[in-house]
Amino acid sequence: MSKSGGRGHSGGKMTSSAASRIQSAADKNPDSSSAQSGFASRAQSSAAKSENETSSDRK
Repeated sequence: MSKSGGRGHSGGKMTSSAASRIQSAADKNPDSSSAQSGFASRAQSSAAKSENETSSDRK
């Protein structure tokens, strides 16, 4: 199986909507590995960085 878990995701930058879905899932199940590892907060941080890079490219 691929690193993406076989879901067909090609990687790329974290979007705010994807980070929001991850955060929501972690909030619903605080015992999940994603919630316990802090992945949700790292996803939010990555999305924010991606948005900042995109907005700085437009200048």
